[in-house]
Amino acid sequence: MDGILALAADNLISPIILSFALGVFAALARSDLTVPEAAAKALSIYLLFAIGFKGGVSVADHGIDGTLALSLIAGLILSGALPLLAFFLLKILTKLDTTNAAAVAGHYGSISIVTFVAGTSVLQNAGISSEGYMVAVAAVMEAPAILSALWLVSRGAKNTDMDSALLREILLNGSIVLLVGAFFIGLITGAEGLARIESFIVAPFQGVLCLFLLDMGLVAGRGLRRSRSVLKLGALAFGIIMPLCGAMVGLGAGLAIGLSLGGVVLLMVLSASASYIAVPAAMRVALPEADPAIYLTLSLGVTFPFNLTIGIPIYLAIATAVIGAS
Repeated sequence: MDGILALAADNLISPIILSFALGVFAALARSDLTVPEAAAKALSIYLLFAIGFKGGVSVADHGIDGTLALSLIAGLILSGALPLLAFFLLKILTKLDTTNAAAVAGHYGSISIVTFVAGTSVLQNAGISSEGYMVAVAAVMEAPAILSALWLVSRGAKNTDMDSALLREILLNGSIVLLVGAFFIGLITGAEGLARIESFIVAPFQGVLCLFLLDMGLVAGRGLRRSRSVLKLGALAFGIIMPLCGAMVGLGAGLAIGLSLGGVVLLMVLSASASYIAVPAAMRVALPEADPAIYLTLSLGVTFPFNLTIGIPIYLAIATAVIGAS
């Protein structure tokens, strides 16, 4: 327990977490602090490209093996199955109708790439290495959860067919295209390619992440302020219980595959996170009747800050205890 508290304390005073906290405070205090939409978009493009590129370089150095294939398969299965667990918990803890419950559940099978980055940062600070191809696992976990959400709704509805607009939104979502594309660029160019742009990809990364999380804090704070009358205690409890359950599922999958300690932690982080980019965009097309105030506030306003502050340290402590004892 002391180890978890120490990790959480260290994480709470990191620049990236404090930047997020500043954004939340500014929003709740009704400050006029804003990050221009174009600047926020540029920050997200930089982060996705840098993450994907470095992941591709790591795979180029590591080589493709059976563990990589198993990790990708596990990511696909987890992304498809976790929404079913989330839907079950929502039906127990809340009074959400099927459409809203399915929309929320879809967010919890997909992933938050910024939570993933925060997890890699915590591992780096702790001196723990991880498999570079975990960024590829993150990429494959974006879309299956959306399909699971649609299946949950389709069991009792007639108008949830997969149309071309939705299919395009899922497969050609900008964040997925950029992340996967940058991954393959890094994979093709390898260490030599990284050396050419290292001053752009590596050195500014943490600073850009701080600015991005400042904007995320502003968005989360505004969402919390607007949705106080929408979200009840059961829904808020779900926003904390579900990532803990997802992390435990990710722990089991990581151990079964044979990932390193860092790889297991990152799979736990991916399984515990909730999308606030790809899935909301798809839900606007597929389930326009679902309330964004519910699914966005839960994923970005509850689960995201929980994972950033104390969730990731908890996952690291649990994985260390289990793998150290094995």
